Amino acid sequence: MFTDNNFNDCNKYSRMEMKNVNKDIVDWLENVIEENNCRVEHKEWKSKYNSYVVYDYEPFCADGFEINLVVTSYDEAYLSFIKYLYEEKINTIDYLNACISQ
Repeated sequence: MFTDNNFNDCNKYSRMEMKNVNKDIVDWLENVIEENNCRVEHKEWKSKYNSYVVYDYEPFCADGFEINLVVTSYDEAYLSFIKYLYEEKINTIDYLNACISQ
């Protein structure tokens, strides 16, 4: 049973959904999340080809799946900072890949 206190505590959390996270940097992202007073509430692998196929664990063959995360924190500023770090990491990887392909 949920008490009013538990319900009120849930309202204190801010949350952010991160869709289609690059599987090569999931471990890095999870470390950044923990270091910044946040928590991964939910992690799922969703099929890119069949919207009905969703796992809450990494499937044997993870190709063709996108990784989605729900991140929570007491302070929304932490979530904004994590989003900024993630976007900068993706931009840096894209830039370096563009340099290699030239």
